[in-house]
Amino acid sequence: MFETELNYIKDERIRESARILIEGLPKYFFKIEASSTGKYHPEFALGEGGLVRHSKVAARMAYELFQITPYDTLFSSREKDIMILSLLIHDGIKKGFEEERYTRFDHPNLIAEYVELNKDKTKLDEKEIDFIKHVVKTHMGKWNTNPYSDVVLEVPKDRYQYFVHMCDYLASRKFINVKFKGEEIE
Repeated sequence: MFETELNYIKDERIRESARILIEGLPKYFFKIEASSTGKYHPEFALGEGGLVRHSKVAARMAYELFQITPYDTLFSSREKDIMILSLLIHDGIKKGFEEERYTRFDHPNLIAEYVELNKDKTKLDEKEIDFIKHVVKTHMGKWNTNPYSDVVLEVPKDRYQYFVHMCDYLASRKFINVKFKGEEIE
């Protein structure tokens, strides 16, 4: 399902770790839409499999931006690989560890917890695990509070967090209508 996107990751060890983390996500991740209301995501992210398509587009945004200045030299190859991995899983626990009715506002913290809980299944070192947690926890950007939750999410503070947030944000813009052929971006 994510073979094309996994191949954006150059390091085989990181690619295999991404595969392991994706395979361990709750089954609902592969079925639900990115937005239950349709208010915050484009058409391609709605309906069955919409969250997967949103995650694919977020990773593709990163991949494309890594081809141009300044992003081609702003990050190391390893950092690029880990940010793509992070974008593939950033919404992986969107409705909780067990599927809940609504999106969990604290899902950025939950995916960081998921990575920590599953780190021993991967080939990632502690620094790489911390890097993933660092960038997924802030992927919501300035939208870090919610009237229905007491949780206040962290906001991006460095170039890595801002970059991951930017890719997620761009992948959720309604005016960017990415075309899919089956499960693949055209």
